[in-house]
Amino acid sequence: MNQPVSHDHDHDHKHDHGHEHGAKSSCHDTQAHSCCASKAAPAFVQLTEKASDQARLSRFRIEAMDCPTEQTLIQDKLGKLAGIEQLEFNLINRILGVRHTLDGTVQIERAIDSLGMKAEPLAADDDGSASAPVAHKTRWWPLALSGIAAIGAEIVHFSALAPEWVVALLALAAILGCGLGTYKKGWIALKNRNLNINALMSIAVTGAVLIGQWPEAAMVMVLFTIAELIEARSLDRARNAISGLMQLTPDMATVQQADGQWREVEVREVAIGARVRVRPGERIGLDGEVVSGQSSVDQAPITGESLPVEKTVGDKLFAGTINQAGALEFRVTASAGQSTLARIIKAVEEAQGARAPTQRFVDQFSRIYTPAVFAVALAVAIIPPLFMAGAWFDWVYRALVLLVVACPCALVISTPVTIVSGLAAAARKGILIKGGVYLEGGRKLDFLALDKTGTITHGKPVQTDFKALDPLFEDRAQALAASLGERSDHPVSRAIAQHAKAQNIALSDVMEFAALAGRGVRGEIDGQAYHLGNHRLVEELGLCSPALEAQLDQLERQGKTVVLLLDRSGPLALFAVADTVKDSSRQAIAELHELGIKTVMLTGDNPHTAQAIAAQVGIDRAEGNLLPADKLKTIEDLYAQGHRVGMVGDGINDAPALARAEIGFAMAAAGTDTAIETADVALMDDDLRKIPAFVRLSRQSAAILIQNIVLALGVKAIFLAITFAGMATLWMAVFADMGVSLLVVFNGLRLLRK
Repeated sequence: MNQPVSHDHDHDHKHDHGHEHGAKSSCHDTQAHSCCASKAAPAFVQLTEKASDQARLSRFRIEAMDCPTEQTLIQDKLGKLAGIEQLEFNLINRILGVRHTLDGTVQIERAIDSLGMKAEPLAADDDGSASAPVAHKTRWWPLALSGIAAIGAEIVHFSALAPEWVVALLALAAILGCGLGTYKKGWIALKNRNLNINALMSIAVTGAVLIGQWPEAAMVMVLFTIAELIEARSLDRARNAISGLMQLTPDMATVQQADGQWREVEVREVAIGARVRVRPGERIGLDGEVVSGQSSVDQAPITGESLPVEKTVGDKLFAGTINQAGALEFRVTASAGQSTLARIIKAVEEAQGARAPTQRFVDQFSRIYTPAVFAVALAVAIIPPLFMAGAWFDWVYRALVLLVVACPCALVISTPVTIVSGLAAAARKGILIKGGVYLEGGRKLDFLALDKTGTITHGKPVQTDFKALDPLFEDRAQALAASLGERSDHPVSRAIAQHAKAQNIALSDVMEFAALAGRGVRGEIDGQAYHLGNHRLVEELGLCSPALEAQLDQLERQGKTVVLLLDRSGPLALFAVADTVKDSSRQAIAELHELGIKTVMLTGDNPHTAQAIAAQVGIDRAEGNLLPADKLKTIEDLYAQGHRVGMVGDGINDAPALARAEIGFAMAAAGTDTAIETADVALMDDDLRKIPAFVRLSRQSAAILIQNIVLALGVKAIFLAITFAGMATLWMAVFADMGVSLLVVFNGLRLLRK
């Protein structure tokens, strides 16, 4: 018999914060029952010590696998088969992946069939994500007839209008009409030594029948079935919030053929490099780059931006966004399965595997709690009659009530539905959270470290100042400097050239051009030699003066880079270039401070620039001249001082600090594989204001989790006391259990409200 040797397929990049990936035990997609399991298996289960080179992966769609209850049963069953190395569970799409060395899949299918489920094999290249699982259609008329029969049994019993066998017949009809599915699942669970809600309910109803409580047994089964159907519909809302992302892309795209004709083609068949046309009002089916046309595009499904974004030649387009104004033609840059939207869907699916600390606690608690309650119920049924002269009927009845009341269903289901709702609500806002552990951990942050370039600033230097130092060159200086800058590849020189072009200033031809490493450029314009360079070049040419030094120092203290246009006689004009601050950065920092989170900016720029930018946006402190190792050390120092630290960055140089931080936030995530795959939280539109929104969502999620746990345990404690006092009935127990389950589900779904 194979034994699981690893319950976590760990692909986390954290060092020591106990972050957990890969345990996909969420219950958001329950279709027809509560997620009350005695143990919750993770998404990846390794069943052998060593992987075989001959192992292959087979995938199956199992429509009945929609909760950890089934997941656990399948794991236990397949774990007994020789030749199976690893199981991969995808509860969202109801897909089971089995890595095995068997000759075929017949044994696997038979094993799953024995659990009352059907395994449908998928093609080798089908991961099941392309199509959503089939929704189960509920037949209401058997439940309605069962309800009428149960009510009839109650009326006949209390009014004594007919013999007791009529009551029993009506009750039996009600139980069989709506409870056969529960009995079947309960029997399978008991055979596999799994005490889930179906097993407990089957025992309780059967016990009630055996002691002659026919009307109550019937009403319990009807109420339980109704509550589960309501609960399934509620949980579908959380599930659909994520699986609905799959419906954002159209099935077809208009693609140019080799002969120049345009034809409708399925998006999954469109090759990278193909030319696609999208009309006004159409959804864009694939990621691409605009090659013709101009339009505004609604990117809200990807970035959460409320306003459309203007697109022209060279701009990126994302699958799932909506073209609004004009027609566009674009070149496909990623296949349907690798688009930004597809990666977001995959990331959110995987995120539900990273169980939050509260969810891990609840799973561990219920793993001990459920068998313990069963043992207590057995003791309640046996000990008082045997040793305390109690009536068998009374104490067996109390034990049955205890079984139903004490089931941890509400407790188990409260955490995953809250976490999934939080993840979906964040995705709608353009915040991609890579797991419940980060959603829950965001509320604890009290210090945020931020990179400067591309995070607080735009990352693109622009000309901010111009001053003619020689009145004779007042009109010509910008054209001369821009002509030299146009020939350079340095960002500062390019910024001066771009500024001149924006003002429609005509540029001149440059002869004898040369780049001066670390100092600037030189060239001849109309036979006259000019230099465009920094402070160091001015000093090397012997053209500096105290007055000029003072002007340069003043601008540099503002965080600006200064270059000068010179000829042989001296400086002709002064230009200042700076990386401008994003408007959203100031508001984001203010909101973080309102939430009680302090901020520090970490940058490789000089301290003057760092202090100037920090002052502009209101950051508490700034540190400059930092290498990647220095940024990491700053994070370590903040930890040593007892802070809970987050890090925001967008570049490779930020990677060590991002990995060490409790939560790493990646900027510039839209369209970049690395950010989506490695960040803990990806901000899809470079907007820092998403971070305070994330913190607020984290705090709200934590509050709802606490409310649900207190509600679930509190109500159960009250009803347990009532049960021991002999005042609780079975139908009251169902209301206590399923009623609380519905309350915690509805409470968790509040996070999805806009």
